[in-house]
Amino acid sequence: MDILDILISASFWTAAIRIASPLIFAALGELICERAGVLNLGIEGIMVVGAFAGWLTVYLGGGLWFGVAVAMLSGMAFGLLHATLTVPFGLSQHVVGLGITLLATSLTYYCYRLALPSVTSPPKIEAFQPYEVPFLSDIPLIGEAVFSQTPLTYLAFVLAVVVSITLYRTPLGLAVRAAGENPASVAAQGLSVTGIRMGAVMVGSGLMAVGGAFLTMSAFNSFFFEMVNGRGWICIALVVFGSWKPGKTLLGAVLFAAFDALQIRVQQTPLGADIPYQIFLMAPYILSILALVIMSRRAQVPAALMVPFNKGER
Repeated sequence: MDILDILISASFWTAAIRIASPLIFAALGELICERAGVLNLGIEGIMVVGAFAGWLTVYLGGGLWFGVAVAMLSGMAFGLLHATLTVPFGLSQHVVGLGITLLATSLTYYCYRLALPSVTSPPKIEAFQPYEVPFLSDIPLIGEAVFSQTPLTYLAFVLAVVVSITLYRTPLGLAVRAAGENPASVAAQGLSVTGIRMGAVMVGSGLMAVGGAFLTMSAFNSFFFEMVNGRGWICIALVVFGSWKPGKTLLGAVLFAAFDALQIRVQQTPLGADIPYQIFLMAPYILSILALVIMSRRAQVPAALMVPFNKGER
């Protein structure tokens, strides 16, 4: 009954939506990259860079939305580096992605110590505050859970719709999907596969960085290095879980976030007193792995994912 009470409470779903928001940003970014044929394993480091860049911008006096823009541009810069090495030069996407993660996290640590050499605890900023949508926030359960969030959460859900429409209802989206399925057909139409893939990686990396910025500018109000905590790797799994489709990927993000929010609350019940807390910490990941195994059996991987393309070669 304790678990049932948790599941039907508005506070639980409010937390689940909030936890899902950075995953939605980053997973959509990864989805765009992979739809174009590029696996971006730099996502973890790019999220760290976005979290730091957005927080530092606001801490130095910039506005919140300006901080989001700086975070996105920082992510796009690392996306450009990743795309340059993997698309025209054809280097291993696995190696480059892991290298980007190591470079981004190390560079962030260096910049943090350079900017704040004598700080022992991370300074706080004035983060985004929840905004209640008039009338909609008064709806029982749904209103409090969905329409009483911060502006970045609303932006995450809007972007999921925009990405879906762009990929499936516009010529640009068709070109991106074709670059990840049959790049030779894109080249036959006179389009640049290299340009499309590089642009997709840059845009996707920018969204990943915004996902990181959500953590410092909406979920919390300070920066610390462990805050990303594997969310980037979870987002890669969410893309597979969602069969490379924005709608299913969003659903997967909310599902994982619900598992995470549930384990936190179950620890505070009588059941939590009898079971080691490590079991609850593992639960969201175990359930996500099971869901991933089930869904991935029917998933159709983009045919040209991780396949370099050189014009004129067969």
